[in-house]
Amino acid sequence: MSQAYMSGFGNEFATEAIAGALPQGRNSPQRPAFGLYPEQISGSAFTAPRDRNLRSWMYRILPSVRHGAYQPWQHPSDLSAIAHQPVSPQQERWNPPPMPQHDCHWLRSLKRMVLNGSAAARQGASIYVYAANASMDECIFQSADGEWLIIPQEGGLVVMTEFGKLNIDPGFIAVIPRGIRFQVNLASSTARGYACENWGAPFRLPDLGPIGSNGLANPRDFEYPVASYVDKPGSYQLVSKLLDAYWVCELPTHPMNVVAWHGNYAPYRYHLKRFNTINTVSFDHPDPSIFTVLTSPTDNPGTANLDFVIFPERWMVAEDSFRPPWFHRNVMSEFMGLIEGTYDAKGDGFSPGCSSLHNCMSAHGPDAHSVDIASAAVLEPHKQTGTLAFMLESSLVFQPTDFALHGGLRQSDYLACWQSLQNRFHGSAAT
Repeated sequence: MSQAYMSGFGNEFATEAIAGALPQGRNSPQRPAFGLYPEQISGSAFTAPRDRNLRSWMYRILPSVRHGAYQPWQHPSDLSAIAHQPVSPQQERWNPPPMPQHDCHWLRSLKRMVLNGSAAARQGASIYVYAANASMDECIFQSADGEWLIIPQEGGLVVMTEFGKLNIDPGFIAVIPRGIRFQVNLASSTARGYACENWGAPFRLPDLGPIGSNGLANPRDFEYPVASYVDKPGSYQLVSKLLDAYWVCELPTHPMNVVAWHGNYAPYRYHLKRFNTINTVSFDHPDPSIFTVLTSPTDNPGTANLDFVIFPERWMVAEDSFRPPWFHRNVMSEFMGLIEGTYDAKGDGFSPGCSSLHNCMSAHGPDAHSVDIASAAVLEPHKQTGTLAFMLESSLVFQPTDFALHGGLRQSDYLACWQSLQNRFHGSAAT
């Protein structure tokens, strides 16, 4: 039987795994049905404007306050380690992480590549790669620092949350809001991909402006889990992240024990293939912002703390145009990954699972081989198929970690892809 979901980005949802578990007319009755405990989780200040107020009510077998004392938890890859050196303007590119040789679940497999801002200041983000070969089983994770965006590249995941289950294969994403407990299990023997912890404002859909009411990601295509629960006493580890440090405590029962819930603060998934791609039919393809799926805004209008942008299958129909992305320097900082296929501006060295970094004002653009092909191409309409790349773009500069610089994935010869670019100038001599 297929998994059921509720649709609509940011909607007010109500769902119950047992009929009658949701109270009517009040949130916290004196005697809730079935002996459940009401518990509210707030993703915004109580006094946030109504259109930005995020909260849900959960009706659970045991409240989340029932747990043992917290102790420090050491991640094997030391996720707090940043490179203690000035941030270089050097462009960077990395190979995919290898699959582990021993059992390693999703949380333990995370390798932080870059970060910016501050979890304490609630701005910026932290970006990871993962390669796992085991499910989390008795381990559960929650982060008080930010919401998690999970981007599978190889192998499907089953994301168990307090609110229900999300199945995500490559081509899907999942977003787990700040503070929500979740567990990542594998739907296949191995899994690889990317993850981003957004420390700033929660992701929302970008404004459409002149595009009008239809385009980009359709709100109805975002899917939320229906209530399901696990009633299983035992000993479970809860790993909690706060101010970029990790803590662990013991739980006496499985935390996915929510029998019913209602509200607008919940995890969701989205199928990237449903993105309504808008591209040019005249000349000069648009800025990559036209491919924005989700945005984390700042107080500066139009300048994002973090944008999640994709480069999907699309028609290339522009006339008299250099169709790949042009050479540019950008005040924003860009971290890219490739989910499948080939990225049209990097034909070599950027395979699925790779990642790259182009920080503020660092020059970047298509490699020399892609330039040669695009400059000589017959400008007939054609569709780019079998490709899906993404970019996490931020107004804050990304700091590479020690692992990113010295962990064995870095492509030390990345600059070589531009070195064969030739001086093609054939104008008259300067006077």
